Amino acid sequence: MSAGARARLIGAGYAAQGLGYAAVVTALPAFKERQDLSDAFVSAILLLVCVAAAGGSVVADRVAGRRGSRYALATGLFLVGAGLAGTTVSAPNAVFVTVLLLYGVGLGAVDASLSMQGVLVQARLRRSVMSRLFAAYTAAAIAAALLMSGSVAGGGGASVAVGAAAGFAVLVGLAGWRRFEPGRTERSRVAHDSGGRVVRRVVRVCGLLVFTAFLVDSAVSTWSSVYLADSLSAAASVAPLGYAAYQAAVLVSRLIADHLVPRAGRLAMALGALAVCAAGCGLVVLLPSVGAAVTGFAIAGFGVGVLVPLAFSAAGEAAARSSDEVIARVNLFNYGGALLGAVLLGALSEPVGLRVAFLIPVAGVILAVPAARALRHLAVQEPAHPA
Repeated sequence: MSAGARARLIGAGYAAQGLGYAAVVTALPAFKERQDLSDAFVSAILLLVCVAAAGGSVVADRVAGRRGSRYALATGLFLVGAGLAGTTVSAPNAVFVTVLLLYGVGLGAVDASLSMQGVLVQARLRRSVMSRLFAAYTAAAIAAALLMSGSVAGGGGASVAVGAAAGFAVLVGLAGWRRFEPGRTERSRVAHDSGGRVVRRVVRVCGLLVFTAFLVDSAVSTWSSVYLADSLSAAASVAPLGYAAYQAAVLVSRLIADHLVPRAGRLAMALGALAVCAAGCGLVVLLPSVGAAVTGFAIAGFGVGVLVPLAFSAAGEAAARSSDEVIARVNLFNYGGALLGAVLLGALSEPVGLRVAFLIPVAGVILAVPAARALRHLAVQEPAHPA
């Protein structure tokens, strides 16, 4: 199987992940009504799913070390499919939460192993493809939101969209069990003379960039519609446009970033992406109007869309001989940023208001500038191709 064909199959894995995650998020109102859940209970479930996802990332690292990341990815997709399918039927809340935790483990395993696979196939192709792989995730997430809207409007309910996402995840897992990228990397203690210490700087620098990107992403994804509706009194039909504009910008930036990074350089693109994120969230704070807010969320999306694949690519190339392990560690920063963006803005919404709370991602971006500058000195002299 050619590297290009494998890249397309891995892209299908990204699409399955985006489709499933967006299906779950957009189905939350239906789940809440069906299971008679309070807002606090839903928040607690989401926190537990994040913890389970972090555990899934660790599991993916272990499986990748023993058998290769292709098996970690396929197994994770099966868990995602099983978890999604389990949410489509009414069950006691204890069972429902257990099913969502199963989904969370699969979510984390797929998150980590997809980036492992992307780094490996990018090295084999010898050209930048990570942004386009992430674009498949974003496009599928948008498709899932539209599918959910159509399913609910047509009377099919949320279960139709969630069930479709479950089936697609399982199909991609079956197709990729033997066909995902077969390359494997060594453990850092074996690959480097100085053991695991050599990759700690890589994990710290790239992890901080991932943390910052998901801090911004979670802030916008969780609170943009609430801010537009509650703080700016936008109509119900207008409130979702902030998130829609954000996701559209993320998609556009990911479709073009693979062409821009080799020309502009990774350092310049990382600093530029951080500046764009700060400018977008800063605009939301400075101009309290619906038009400015929607525009600001879109601007932030252009920065986030570039930053995430860039950070994973940098981590994989800087420690190419142990990239599977490094990617799994970097991926853990994803959940920390996502939790902080969702929880901290929510905690500040009452005492200072959401408008001022959007200074949190601006501050996070500023603090991440030194990490972006450190990309200049990150490279480890190793062959950047999978075994």
